[in-house]
Amino acid sequence: MTEPQLSVRSAKARELAHRLASRERRTIAAVVERALEEYEQRHGGQSPAEDFYRELQATCATDADLDAVLETHRKPHPGIEL
Repeated sequence: MTEPQLSVRSAKARELAHRLASRERRTIAAVVERALEEYEQRHGGQSPAEDFYRELQATCATDADLDAVLETHRKPHPGIEL
């Protein structure tokens, strides 16, 4: 029984896979599998962008009264010394 094959329609992806396979002396399938495994490790634990921004807004969406902050740290300038 033959294994299912992956078809890539991108000429750039096909060229890159061929180049990497010949440079590393591996099959194209091995190069693609390795690349996909590394991609999954790097990006596998991330949540969708919508969830990320919803969580970010819930934890960091506090408005600061900038005028009040500036007023608490404002000190009159003593002027120049003559």
